[in-house]
Amino acid sequence: MKAGVHEELELQELLHFKSLCLTKSTMMKGLVSDPALQKLMEADSSTTLQHVQGLSDLLERTKEI
Repeated sequence: MKAGVHEELELQELLHFKSLCLTKSTMMKGLVSDPALQKLMEADSSTTLQHVQGLSDLLERTKEI
């Protein structure tokens, strides 16, 4: 599927934002001492990683055609 320039830029912006969220969650969970909060941040990192991978795949598919 070929995306327009605007859609491709939106995907790149979302990918950049989610990458920053992943970096922040990963770095901050090392500073947390509360086990419940640390578990929540690990779950957030895992979910965000899936989002980043999905957005990357989608962006690649839009460039194939």
